[in-house]
Amino acid sequence: MTDLMIFAVLFGALAVINLVRLVKGPTAADRMVAGDCADVLICCAMILFALYSGRGVYLDIAIISALLGIIDTLLVARYMDKGRWLKYVAKDRH
Repeated sequence: MTDLMIFAVLFGALAVINLVRLVKGPTAADRMVAGDCADVLICCAMILFALYSGRGVYLDIAIISALLGIIDTLLVARYMDKGRWLKYVAKDRH
């Protein structure tokens, strides 16, 4: 029980540090990495809560949240890199 509380406090501190990077990030890529890190922290918090409460349904939600986080990261990375990607495709066609 005390181990879970220690991990919860550490995850809270990591979430605050991550929030600072999310708000202050100098580039959009830094903000994207901070958002992805927030998704990982949320998944870990759900796993801790599943251990604390003894209910396995939170593990399923954590897995779904992780999968959606991966898809979200891929979509944002594709959006951020769209201009350079189109330039290379257009160069190959001519």
